[in-house]
Amino acid sequence: MEDNRTFEDKLKELENIVQNLERGDVPLEQALSQFKNGVELSEELQKTLTQAQKTLTKVVDDNGEEQLFEKDNGDE
Repeated sequence: MEDNRTFEDKLKELENIVQNLERGDVPLEQALSQFKNGVELSEELQKTLTQAQKTLTKVVDDNGEEQLFEKDNGDE
């Protein structure tokens, strides 16, 4: 099954799950199901962030080859 939700949609869903669980008025079975869903969402979000970080640390040189981005220490 294809998941077309955006990063922001998944993050909002995770925030809603956390709020529900923090209230403490969710039946145990439902809380466990929400917790499991929250863990899965968290893992998906982390993968997306890791991939974005890898993408942002690369640049393309004049020859069209990817190079790791190196921060210029002279700017600090």
